[in-house]
Amino acid sequence: MPDSCLFCRIVAGEIPATIVHETPDTVAFRDINPRAPSHILVIPRRHVDSVATLAPADEALAGRLLLAAGEIARQEGFADQGYRVISNIGDWGGQTVSHLHLHVMGGRSFTWPPG
Repeated sequence: MPDSCLFCRIVAGEIPATIVHETPDTVAFRDINPRAPSHILVIPRRHVDSVATLAPADEALAGRLLLAAGEIARQEGFADQGYRVISNIGDWGGQTVSHLHLHVMGGRSFTWPPG
């Protein structure tokens, strides 16, 4: 675990977070700067920088992250209406924490144009 990784510190219990879902391999918590009525981050418990650094050996972990995202959408009550699952990768992709995370966002429409 990189000492300075915010999400590793959340997994270790050093930094508080509102945990909404946990599995042996994943942790999900509410985003502190939500962009939707429900905005949850799903992360692997072990440090992985981003989707770009996943290796073939991480295939099962990648699947478990997506399964957790679907379970969270059901748990939060927006699975039937639809939702977004996003992973920002690198500086140009908007990644602000260098630890793989999926944004699970719902509770409003994301269609374009709005309305």
